Amino acid sequence: GGQSNISHPEAVLAIHRKYVESGADILITNTLTMNRAQIEAHKNEIDVKQVNLVGAELAKKAIGPGQYIVGDIGSTGKLLKPYGDLSPEDAEKAFTEQAAILAEGGVNGFIIETMFDLQEALCALRACKKAADLPVIVSMAFNTVKSGGRTIMGNSARDCAKAITEAGASVLGANCGNIDPFQMAEIIAIMHDATSLPLIAQPNAGKPKFIDNKSVFDLGPSDFASGISKCIQAGAKLVGGCCGTGPEHIKAVAELL
Repeated sequence: GGQSNISHPEAVLAIHRKYVESGADILITNTLTMNRAQIEAHKNEIDVKQVNLVGAELAKKAIGPGQYIVGDIGSTGKLLKPYGDLSPEDAEKAFTEQAAILAEGGVNGFIIETMFDLQEALCALRACKKAADLPVIVSMAFNTVKSGGRTIMGNSARDCAKAITEAGASVLGANCGNIDPFQMAEIIAIMHDATSLPLIAQPNAGKPKFIDNKSVFDLGPSDFASGISKCIQAGAKLVGGCCGTGPEHIKAVAELL
């Protein structure tokens, strides 16, 4: 969790360095859930500015020449009106605050990821563009490849690609979700037909399996890299890993490329 930036910075830095050593070109800050709406909803006593600044600092410490960091921005953890209580204006305000802090921390761009509601993703995109003149990646989480690829909220891959393109993102694509790397390649192919923007694919290490009340991802590095290869064939220009992907998975992808 992002609070580890403050409580265990040496551990976060060590993890970043393992990914650098594995051949990563871009590191993502450990700030996925560190917007004010998410923090306050979980009643965490975390200072929004401190946790995001330290998150950016730790990632910067790990990179070398030719490597970059992007500020990680995730969901508020709440449903937007009319499905929930959070207004789009309040969501955008929380995202703008976080993006401005990450920009102050020296990130080279932003990644809005693991978004299952297109409207919330667009709120975050507007916020990032308002906060700083930096590239913005927007990545959606898909629950199924059926019916043209759908998020939990029912947004299709094509609709997401079109709307995010029109809203001015630099890169768009998919990460996480309830699909494996080979299914993500199908999502990327749909998006490729709907946009001229570069595409990003960050699949999990397979579909989650619940063992002893824990989510386990058991796709090994070589099979994961094979799935990434399919994503590249489908049109992905940026590739990485999400849940269950350790440094060895990224190393396998780097060797593949």
